[in-house]
Amino acid sequence: MTRSVRIAVVYPDLLGTYGDGGNGAILARRAGWRGGTVELLAAPSDAALPEADIYCLGGGEDGPQVRAARSLIDDGTLARRAADGAVVLAVCAGYQIVGTSFPAADGSPHEGVGLLDVVTTKGLGARAVGEVVAETEAGTSHALPILTGFENHGGQSTLGSPDTVPLAHVTHGVGNGDGSGTEGAVKGRVIGTYLHGPVLARNPALADLVLAWALGDDLDDSAAEALRRERLEATTGRRRRRRRPR
Repeated sequence: MTRSVRIAVVYPDLLGTYGDGGNGAILARRAGWRGGTVELLAAPSDAALPEADIYCLGGGEDGPQVRAARSLIDDGTLARRAADGAVVLAVCAGYQIVGTSFPAADGSPHEGVGLLDVVTTKGLGARAVGEVVAETEAGTSHALPILTGFENHGGQSTLGSPDTVPLAHVTHGVGNGDGSGTEGAVKGRVIGTYLHGPVLARNPALADLVLAWALGDDLDDSAAEALRRERLEATTGRRRRRRRPR
């Protein structure tokens, strides 16, 4: 790494329900392994959003989600920095916030920041709770190994214009929940997903993609990848039986 990187965890006081602030810690550690200077900022909702290279948004409850969206729209920094090329990783409520609209507690639509062309409404079925396994498409700007995570949401997210594409396609779990079989969304350097874990701890290749977009460079991650595969096999039941010695 040839320069410093600033990572901001956005509104941890409002969007900190599921521990997604850990994504910022993962990015800071992995960036630090590359050398250079890393600054990890907690950006509370009662202050102006700082200038950063990477912004991480997490999950939250209905009321705080609405407050966070309103503050981010009024502040304007997130939209401006994303337009300038900053990377945004938005999880669960954060994913819905960076879309065009999402449901408030009473189901009425609330304006999002608009970084992704994604409309979220209240789902008609049971709440999506459980492990998710999803595969990205080869040849895309975000082609990755199989993704895993834990979802807990009642939203149904539908992607709109062609420049907003799915992050992945679900092979186990619900994901976006709109009947498309997709999970999350990507537009430019903005990623939205329903995957908790934190998602970057469970999917280090995704963490490295975020850092590569912000900084460039690669990092060997064979040890973490082995642990990730172990969890994936346990989730999908695809663990191979060991042959007994004859």
